[in-house]
Amino acid sequence: MHNFNSGPSILPQEVLTEAAEAIHNFNHTGLSILEIGHRTNWFGEVMTEARYLVKEFMQLGDDHEVLFLHGGATAQFMQAPMNLLDTDETAAYCDNGIWGSKAIKEARLFGNVNVVSSSKDKKHTYIPKDFFVPEDSKYLHYTTNNTVEGTQWHHIPATTVPLVADMSSDIFSRPMEFSKFALIYAGAQKNIGAAGVNLVVVKKEVLGKVKRPIPTIMDYGNHIEAGSLLNTPPVFAVYVSMLTMRWIKKEGGLEEMEKRSRQRAEFFYNALDTLPLFKPIVAIEDRSWMNAVFIIEKPELEKQFLEQCKENGMIGIKGHRSVGGLRVSMYNALPICSLEALVDLMKEFNNKFA
Repeated sequence: MHNFNSGPSILPQEVLTEAAEAIHNFNHTGLSILEIGHRTNWFGEVMTEARYLVKEFMQLGDDHEVLFLHGGATAQFMQAPMNLLDTDETAAYCDNGIWGSKAIKEARLFGNVNVVSSSKDKKHTYIPKDFFVPEDSKYLHYTTNNTVEGTQWHHIPATTVPLVADMSSDIFSRPMEFSKFALIYAGAQKNIGAAGVNLVVVKKEVLGKVKRPIPTIMDYGNHIEAGSLLNTPPVFAVYVSMLTMRWIKKEGGLEEMEKRSRQRAEFFYNALDTLPLFKPIVAIEDRSWMNAVFIIEKPELEKQFLEQCKENGMIGIKGHRSVGGLRVSMYNALPICSLEALVDLMKEFNNKFA
């Protein structure tokens, strides 16, 4: 099978093998990872290593804390402004796709939102470059990679206000100056694990400043104090994330992940640009290295193309239900041979129908 799913997405084979073994016998304990207590030393070692690896990859010190929480990135659309934004304050948001739009909707429940950047005018097929962020903004929020629309920020926005980023679909695919961010959150199921856990990295100095009471389970400070054990964490999902980060480190770290991401993206886009039947729709300079979004110039052929993909063991190529078209996701664990097989099929299909 060639797995191009946008999430939950492909995982390294050795991670799947080790996780499967742990379901039957975790670290020779005779117990399954699914049944060990979350406050045991066994799981404590997993959580400690997972948090350590995040800080190592991000090159962060004691001023940042690492949390593994429930709810996925969608919960963070609400939890971030609840912890950072007061009713009489304004946060700046970038609206560059469906997930940014959802984050804006949730933030407006807690304070004022100033949409400083939007690509709605061209159906989110590009990333705006010139926009102004007022200095009195509580923070600037943006989505680093837009999974649905196939755009990606290839630079960190220049601003003097605290940065908040949803990195769900490109985290740990490249080195970044992670220390520039006040808050980072990412659902694990794209590049760093299985569905069910959300990574949150927060700079402690931005917390404890809102006047509103925050429900216990929603307060980042409480989770920090409890070491992500305020309530029962998603034990198995945290374990798979730890295994995946081990794999990233073993393979060469974020520098190697970036090298492979570039290789995959350049290979696929170079082929896509030469096939007249297939049309990329994203501005070239803003194309995502993670999610290539495109259409067939003859829409009546889309169903037939997807059927051929299925017959050849290629899954996950149908575009998001909100935009349609086609999408190829190229996360860390995707081998280049899968893209080579897909490109061969696309060339054959193009030669037949173009």
